[in-house]
Amino acid sequence: MNEKQNTIKSAVTISGIGLHSGASVNMTFKPAPENHGIKFQRIDLPDKPVIEADVDLVVDVSRGTTLGKNGARVSTIEHALAALTGLQIDNVMIELDGPEVPIMDGSAKQFVDALLDVGIDEQLAPREYYELKENVTYFDTEKKVEMLAVPDDVYKVTVMVDYNSPVLGTQHARLNNIGEFAREISSCRTFCFLHELEALLANNLIKGGDLNNAIVIVDRVVSDGELDHLAELFHKPKVEVKKEGILNNLQLRYQNEPARHKLLDIVGDLALIGTPLRAHILAARPGHAANIEFAKKIKKLIKEERRNHKAPSYTSHKTIFDINHIEKLLPHRYPMLLIDKIIEISDHHVVGVKNVTLNEWFFQGHFPGNPIMPGVMQIEAMAQTGGILALNSVTNPQDYWTYFLKIENVRFKQKVIPGDQLIFKLELVSPIRRGICHMRGEAYVGDKVVTEAEMMAQIVKKEL
Repeated sequence: MNEKQNTIKSAVTISGIGLHSGASVNMTFKPAPENHGIKFQRIDLPDKPVIEADVDLVVDVSRGTTLGKNGARVSTIEHALAALTGLQIDNVMIELDGPEVPIMDGSAKQFVDALLDVGIDEQLAPREYYELKENVTYFDTEKKVEMLAVPDDVYKVTVMVDYNSPVLGTQHARLNNIGEFAREISSCRTFCFLHELEALLANNLIKGGDLNNAIVIVDRVVSDGELDHLAELFHKPKVEVKKEGILNNLQLRYQNEPARHKLLDIVGDLALIGTPLRAHILAARPGHAANIEFAKKIKKLIKEERRNHKAPSYTSHKTIFDINHIEKLLPHRYPMLLIDKIIEISDHHVVGVKNVTLNEWFFQGHFPGNPIMPGVMQIEAMAQTGGILALNSVTNPQDYWTYFLKIENVRFKQKVIPGDQLIFKLELVSPIRRGICHMRGEAYVGDKVVTEAEMMAQIVKKEL
């Protein structure tokens, strides 16, 4: 599983028909920056609304998965999302000039091929996996659906389907790691039973349906008259089937292709959690409704854990840069040098420490009877920590200045008083380009976030 986020190297367009709408659709995958995620954009609508690939935005699961936001919708998204997940592509904008992702051949293969043709681009930011710590279960007793997620080192999926059908029987499919998706799962097509197809056709609900984009399973004897009627509906000269089998005697790509396609749907629907998983997903008789409810359950767990997440671990002996090294990097001096040590640093993040004492100069005038560290000084200390991250990206950092350009989304959640130890953690929102450093920061006292902000700084070479 990849350690860094990925996007694609260039835009690629796929054109086809929407299964349910019958509309011709052009769909363009476009590269996107780090931490952008997967988003859809309806460029055919006024103001070109954007809809995030978020399970909380699912509005319909009756015939595939549909997202909706502020009146705009995009349908049948699961195969495209499965392709992106299977290739471990994190950041992409998907433009559509219609209401539905094209069905193509009913699988994810053509999406995978198109994305591989333009190539995958590794980005700077790390992938933040969610590592399951306990089992998560979901049951639908009426539909006999069971889903289970258990902790694992990688992302695995195991599926069992049982339709009480003499044609299908009981089938199993397994994905041992996400790297196998393109080869083992992506080409598996959607399927339905003949009785389901007849109901959909009667209600004009699959306007783009064709025998080339779905497997139709016939589990009863069909008369010649019914076959002639189906041929007329699908604009085919002839439709045939063995006593029991596949309509038009279509050759399956795998003996368990239906089970593999159900696995494909799970991968696509669980992509709406928005976080790559390290877990083993086991599912019996799954469908889109169950997949989405299960995804919501996992996302809720992730949100709760992140809300209660702990500060970076700190021990007194763990020092990357002490005050003497910091003075060589930053031009600040007393009373404006506010960082005591750096305890973590990488290409994309930094963790700094500030010990708050009653001797701080600003306590003389800031609530001397009730000493509280000014919020602006917390932000300054956070910015200095971020400045070390920025200067660490250049050779000869002593030859550069860092200047503040912007501060956004600042929140002070708890007062900071003498005796507190502030730990600042800053991470890049996007790669440093042309000397511009965009960071997101949090300040902790113990396990509690006391301050958070987004900030932008510029690295400028000193004039000699």
